[in-house]
Amino acid sequence: MPGEFDIIARHFAPLAEGAPLAFGLKDDAALFVPAKGRALVLTADAIVEGVHFLPDDPPDMIARKLLRVNLSDLAAKGATPRAYLMTCAFPRDVNDRWIAAFARGLKADQKRFGLSLLGGDTVATPGPATFGVTMFGDVPGKGMLRRSGARPGDILCVTGTIGDGHLGLTEILSPHPGLAPAQRSFLSARYRLPQPRTRLGPALRGIATAALDVSDGLVQDVGHLAEQSGLRAVIDLQAVPLSPAARVLARTDPNLPNRLAGAGDDYEIAFTIPLKRLAALKNAARAARTPVTIIGHVEKGQGVAVRLPDGAFAEPAAGGYDHFAR
Repeated sequence: MPGEFDIIARHFAPLAEGAPLAFGLKDDAALFVPAKGRALVLTADAIVEGVHFLPDDPPDMIARKLLRVNLSDLAAKGATPRAYLMTCAFPRDVNDRWIAAFARGLKADQKRFGLSLLGGDTVATPGPATFGVTMFGDVPGKGMLRRSGARPGDILCVTGTIGDGHLGLTEILSPHPGLAPAQRSFLSARYRLPQPRTRLGPALRGIATAALDVSDGLVQDVGHLAEQSGLRAVIDLQAVPLSPAARVLARTDPNLPNRLAGAGDDYEIAFTIPLKRLAALKNAARAARTPVTIIGHVEKGQGVAVRLPDGAFAEPAAGGYDHFAR
């Protein structure tokens, strides 16, 4: 394994070139000065080999997923991403070629999303590879979208499609014979490379009343929004958007949509808006080229209800990711 300071100088210092106050990663810390009138929005997420990515996943994809799970959090808060700190715990037998590919993945998404590396830490570990990021974004004033703020009668919306990340992992581990190769590739890409909604997120400020990142399962995450807003959320199961690949699988598994509503790895945004702002939302979604679907509403009460096409309420499928669940 190359030395720690060689790794930093060769692979990570070039990623800080767009941030002069990172001092080339040669100091103990960096400076970050938000623009006048803007407030910082901070988030942190880590990914672990065997939990969030597979041992044989391409290193550039792992790096891009690391950034994107954090970008998804910022998008759900209406924030514009700016910079990040990163901690890397590499296995002791990692080689320079693997680290170089990992750094190329970071560089690609830094360019795509307008990010700079400010610093962090690089260590060796006897355990699985683990990578953590603390990401900085900003919003005008105190305009961050929160989980609280939904009001009775607001409609409940979600971006993209639900369940593809979960199905992608399943396809990687045990391919389903009913899927075409292109569908299988689509699903595996959705697991390995989330698509954070960074274009729509900032546009939701002034439209959404509450919002959060959907990463641990739609039902569970919408439950957090409902709890923090002091309301009950009703999800219409038939309205939950599924990709064409997921719909193929649902033909032979009628309970699949319910299970996917409880699955994780979506990295979409769930949010509420007053009905009177629906036209504004449609315009924002069109400008951001981001699909948005109305999936229900919030009302007085508590918890989450999943409504079937016949109007009856289903017991939500067991799901929602919890790192410490037994």
